Amino acid sequence: MDNRALIRAFRLTAQLLELHEENPFKIRAYEGTVNALEQLSVPVADMERHGLPDRTGLSKTAAAKVAEMLDTGSFEELTRLLSITPPGVIELLSIKGIGPKKIRALWKELGIESPEQLRQAAENDEVSKLKGFGKKTQDSILAALEFTSQSQGKLLYPQAEELAEDLARRVREVAGVEQAAVAGEVRRRLETVETVLLVVATTQPAQVHELLDQLEGITPDARRSGPFAWRGTATTSGVKVEIILATPASFTNQLLLHSAAEPHLSGAIAEDARPGQPATLRQWLKRERFSTEQDLYQRAGLQYVEPELREGLGELALARENKLPTLLTDADLRGSLHNHSTYSDGSHSLREMATFLRDQGYEYLGICDHSQAAHYANGLQPERVRQQQREIDELNQELAPFRIFKGIESDILSDGSLDYTPSVLETFDFIVASVHSNLKMDERKATARVLRAIENPYTTMLGHPTGRLLLRREGYPLDHKAVIDACAQHKVIIEINANPWRLDLDWRWVHYALDKGVQLSINPDAHHTNGYADMRYGVLMGRKGGLTKEMTFNTKSAEEVAAYFAQRKAGIKAPLEFKDSLFG
Repeated sequence: MDNRALIRAFRLTAQLLELHEENPFKIRAYEGTVNALEQLSVPVADMERHGLPDRTGLSKTAAAKVAEMLDTGSFEELTRLLSITPPGVIELLSIKGIGPKKIRALWKELGIESPEQLRQAAENDEVSKLKGFGKKTQDSILAALEFTSQSQGKLLYPQAEELAEDLARRVREVAGVEQAAVAGEVRRRLETVETVLLVVATTQPAQVHELLDQLEGITPDARRSGPFAWRGTATTSGVKVEIILATPASFTNQLLLHSAAEPHLSGAIAEDARPGQPATLRQWLKRERFSTEQDLYQRAGLQYVEPELREGLGELALARENKLPTLLTDADLRGSLHNHSTYSDGSHSLREMATFLRDQGYEYLGICDHSQAAHYANGLQPERVRQQQREIDELNQELAPFRIFKGIESDILSDGSLDYTPSVLETFDFIVASVHSNLKMDERKATARVLRAIENPYTTMLGHPTGRLLLRREGYPLDHKAVIDACAQHKVIIEINANPWRLDLDWRWVHYALDKGVQLSINPDAHHTNGYADMRYGVLMGRKGGLTKEMTFNTKSAEEVAAYFAQRKAGIKAPLEFKDSLFG
């Protein structure tokens, strides 16, 4: 059991205690256990049970419950709460936007014990009549239920990749299997995945069927399967699993066939195909067998197209003219911007965040703790800003040539102004401006709010533009073209927030941003040293949109970044309208 599973269990316990209106001190104790577990960087399961209090900072009571959870899969309090709570009510706790107190009212006053019953009650206008709800809350519940329904049977990319790679590893061990490759949505690097798909070259397909039918964690669907295709679902998530069984000779053809969107396969590959000449990649795949995917593209007269670009969004025309970009790679990144420390809501100190990144071979860290308006995240008051900046100066002397840049994630307030007065804003090397509050605006108001922040001369970078949480919360409604156009006009960088829950800016807008000359930055939004690894997912999404090293801001050296920030700051002339509107 990993730390995340422990955190989920103790968070659920706190929610259930609140649901049943039990001792508030006990609720806070469990929330404290969750916070303590979130601060840990090493697996609790690997620790000696008797040493948990010393190693984790947990009380003896909390440590005993953690040990019990690790050894038995639950603990007495959680087991008791689960036994007195209908499973459907527990399911309601996962719906974004309604907490335990509201769920208790729905349960006790309307008898609602499942999401289906909640939807029916809301559609019948029964929820709005409850005290503390109203029409607006009812509409929000219906929207949350719809979003939750659409998200079922899907996985975030990292989860889908892990499942796919694990299945491929297991299948490769089966007799008769010569190759097993991940294909489909995972190979095309989609941010959420509905079907985990593999292509397997084998001389004994029945052996693969036998393995998959007995494999724990996936459920076979005999009606949808056949001799050369095993189909089923992942038991826990409900995501579809499909294994295509090919002969070794047809493996490459099947791999490419199942690693591209239909518009890529059926799109015209030549402006004037000769009579009898295949006009699409699909026709080439039917006509000949290929030993490598590169051979197919070469035979079709095309530059090789990386799997993440195979969406039918103009890549065939570029491949025909040999104009596909050289895509960004992990090795191109030289620093990490937009990260958090214990000054706000991070798990590691500024020193720990810096030295860990340095030891990974990077040149610089941009620290961007939350600004003062973010009370929920321990946002920095001006005095704590000064304290952090003094520590940065000291660490920069000690850690040179590694460099820490003084940044802040400044909240974009409801009127589009930035958190802090100009006298505070001007002390930072750079500023990431992000929306964290009042996410219910319509597109016109939301876009106007973000545009005003972009126009602010202190804004260096726009953070997670829509604020979306994939499979959990819809994004902020924005006119993306207007936002990107404004960033181009005001020379504002846009981040691709690499946290797998965000991946925002969406890859579908990367090409437009590049066309407008907007630089992008792969930002992990790391709250923990482990979070730096998320930069990989940002790179994958950037690649999917055609991002190059040249257009990625954090491929610059520390010296180049410092010069860019200094030049931008030197050009700031804060107009009176901003000085008057910025909050202190």
